[in-house]
Amino acid sequence: MSALLADLADLVLPAACAGCDAERVRLRYGVCAGCAALLETLRPFRTAPVPPPPGLPRCVAVGTYEGPLRGALLTYKERGRHRLARPLGVLLASAVAALAGPGRRVTVVPVPSTAAAARERHGDHMNRLAGHAVRRLRAAGWEARLARPLKALPRADSAGLDAPGRRAAAESSLRIKPGHDAFLRLRRFAGQRAPGEGTLVVVDDIVTTGATLATVTRRLEEANMQVAGAAVLAATRLRRATPTGFA
Repeated sequence: MSALLADLADLVLPAACAGCDAERVRLRYGVCAGCAALLETLRPFRTAPVPPPPGLPRCVAVGTYEGPLRGALLTYKERGRHRLARPLGVLLASAVAALAGPGRRVTVVPVPSTAAAARERHGDHMNRLAGHAVRRLRAAGWEARLARPLKALPRADSAGLDAPGRRAAAESSLRIKPGHDAFLRLRRFAGQRAPGEGTLVVVDDIVTTGATLATVTRRLEEANMQVAGAAVLAATRLRRATPTGFA
């Protein structure tokens, strides 16, 4: 039924391919057959900025920030093509699974959007992606949940900032939400009282300097949450990437 609905949506709401901008081609969840085939070949790999910021956890990316993956991400975030959240969430789930390992209880924590960014994009884009990733993991037999213990205060756009500027912006913006009971429930699910029973993975769309992921990790560790790593959809070319053999 979901495939039929996707086909009907493509007929009623024709649009260019999110991956390559090709027009008048048959789409499935927003991308053409060629881009879909390329996205399906992506496999998670280890990545890190050079140099990594202090506190950056182990990081896994689905692909480099180029080609159909870059196109799909930009179209999803900047053009409001929310139907892309499902296939992108499925890709994100593969990176989470690579970090967590099989048979582990996993808690997925998305990097939060500021209120202004959420208004501009008609919702928190990472919360939407993380929700689809969790549903994919559950469908594959994982015991997975979504948690949102963080909030983002207003801050300037980090697109034009250098690495120190991004670190300063992240440090001043990201905060733990109030509510001790929520953290007790989060620790209980993630198995933090018994080391090795659970895994907490931070998720974001793109890793550039790693400043945001490092700050999120510190904030969670300040709340006595142990972060296993960070899973992202794309890493910029200014990365040192090491294949890991993840499936």
